[in-house]
Amino acid sequence: MRVIAGMAKGKRLNAVPRDTTRPITDRTKEALFSILGNWIIDARVLDLFGGTGAVGIEALSRGAGHVTFIDANRAATQTIGENLRLTGLADRAYVKRTDAFKFLKQPPADLQPFDLIYVAPPQYKQMWLEALQIFDAQLDRWLLPDGAIIAQIHPIEFQAVELQHLTLYDERKYGSTLLCFYERSVTEGDQDG
Repeated sequence: MRVIAGMAKGKRLNAVPRDTTRPITDRTKEALFSILGNWIIDARVLDLFGGTGAVGIEALSRGAGHVTFIDANRAATQTIGENLRLTGLADRAYVKRTDAFKFLKQPPADLQPFDLIYVAPPQYKQMWLEALQIFDAQLDRWLLPDGAIIAQIHPIEFQAVELQHLTLYDERKYGSTLLCFYERSVTEGDQDG
């Protein structure tokens, strides 16, 4: 596991001890950031269920303005901190050890919305759906107008979900990983004419 591009290119990242996380493969990460392109530059990113921090650290390496990492596992948050120090990217990051849903239900008062929210929870527990529904219910609090939410799940976990303010606009499958891309729904007031 390594940083693929940007200022920390080639740096190897530590894995979480006892392998309690499901890290993204380099191939999938490379495809993801190819899709995002220059849009990631100066972006504010939330890496929910941060694990090793690989996605958020790749975003920082490629020019993201700031990344907030959330994970309940002490070993994961320690690993994220170590990986940020190894890559020299800690000055643009905030790491918090807390339950993701506690964080989502009681966000800090000074929380600013994000350009990109990356959701990669433990598999087969429907946690990605629960997170998506929380974001949908309070979208302005969490997501900037041109922002996106990406869920990383196993393909067999996918199911259509009824959302009021978010729309699935793309999905990409890489082996046993499915990336689902959500954006704000187009409302009648937004349409031309």
